[in-house]
Amino acid sequence: MIPHADAEVLKRLGAQKAEIAALPTHKEKAELWRRLNDLEPVRPMVWINEIPWHEMNVDDELTLACEDPWARGLETSLRRELYQWTHMPGDMIVSPFVECPLAIESTGMGTEEDVDVVKTDEASDVVSRHFNPRISEPDDIALIRDPVITHDEATTDRRFEAMNSIFKDVIEVKKVGVKHIWFTPWDNLIRLWDIQQAMMDLIDRPEMVNAIVARFVEASMKMLDQYEALNLLSAGVTNNRVGSGGYAYTNELPGADFDPSYVRPHNMWGCSNAQIFSEVSPDMLWEFALRHDIPWLERWGMNYYGCCEPLDLKFEIIRRIPRIRKVSMSPWIKVERAAKNIGTDLVFSRKPNPAVFAEDGWRPEQARFDLVEVIEATRDVNVEIIMKDISTVRYKPQRLWEWESIAMEEVQKIER
Repeated sequence: MIPHADAEVLKRLGAQKAEIAALPTHKEKAELWRRLNDLEPVRPMVWINEIPWHEMNVDDELTLACEDPWARGLETSLRRELYQWTHMPGDMIVSPFVECPLAIESTGMGTEEDVDVVKTDEASDVVSRHFNPRISEPDDIALIRDPVITHDEATTDRRFEAMNSIFKDVIEVKKVGVKHIWFTPWDNLIRLWDIQQAMMDLIDRPEMVNAIVARFVEASMKMLDQYEALNLLSAGVTNNRVGSGGYAYTNELPGADFDPSYVRPHNMWGCSNAQIFSEVSPDMLWEFALRHDIPWLERWGMNYYGCCEPLDLKFEIIRRIPRIRKVSMSPWIKVERAAKNIGTDLVFSRKPNPAVFAEDGWRPEQARFDLVEVIEATRDVNVEIIMKDISTVRYKPQRLWEWESIAMEEVQKIER
């Protein structure tokens, strides 16, 4: 039972969301994202995520009013969405509904980390972590177990009923399953494996490394099999994040054989990366990461690859990925080289360096210079600009607002 006062707060926020979602700009922006992902000429697209929300509150726009814990979670997501639309929308799209996630549970894969945490800001979710190794010998492969996936339908139905009661006559409520899976074996394994030791093991114990990575992928495939068998997938070909990039709109998905009552992986986007392999050779990336990912990537209708690792010298092996469409271009690449190598059959998913927000003084001229440099170098390729991994804005949210204004001003100068 949600307190009446909480329900009124949520209803008011839902009404604001519905009013914004009805604006024609969202259909226009969705078409631009669709053109980008379908490799049609379009200006660079802009989106901001991974925001330090603890530093962003202005005039109590993010101050919670609900008392019930479940209601507060829903209120948080609504307030953040409305805040972003108000101050830094870029090419953001607001949906004309609120999501009710299915109550999906997993026993896990046994890869829980043993970690020591140090904070410089108690309010921040961004922390420094020291991982205590759990993998050191071949027998440690036994840590990785097959997960068991279940759906608590009763809990899903209770949430759905509660949300419909709150948002009745205000905004639609939709049940939503798994829309996208952040698949990255090495992001998980490196939390269990001393980093220096893992890099040495690539040379000294390659059989062990390959065996452990293959086992992780095998367990992940069994997880996906269960999502599919239990009908827990949602196509997510809308304003849903793909990999570490932007929105998922495309005419190529969910595909001609799409059954909305039973979504399959080939109706969806997939992704993978190996961020810890930023400094290894293309051959080693293939041997110890990407070749293991291929069976997973083969299951999806289209794929995204990469995150923070520099990939401008690794396109040759990245093109081995089935139905690859978007590739992450981190702050650590050589932009002109990457633009030359990527061609016109992939999307250049650019990640500007968020360090510009962390300096003592805000330098908007530097932010503009960085953006223009990329925009000019990528005039002949398909580009999205995704500002993410923002650890801090030094409690000056206006820095991020101004960055968005600069970015939109510069990309709208481009005609394609």
